[in-house]
Amino acid sequence: MHYTILRILLAIFLIYFAWPYIPEAVTQIERIFWGAWLLFLILVIGGNLATLLKMSSPPVMEQKKKIVEEVKQRARNY
Repeated sequence: MHYTILRILLAIFLIYFAWPYIPEAVTQIERIFWGAWLLFLILVIGGNLATLLKMSSPPVMEQKKKIVEEVKQRARNY
């Protein structure tokens, strides 16, 4: 869960710095770049929000930690 929140904060941090440069796009290739960049940003934020709201399973890295914590908890109970 912590990694999900950090990824969302990183995406917000990146859009904070990129936002002033988006209106300066003059040529068509620049507009396509910023459009693709914003689309990718929306996908990243949406995917992480889905994980945060438990609409999808968390990444493997976070699942391993949960399994290790469950094993430790079971060991304490015995």
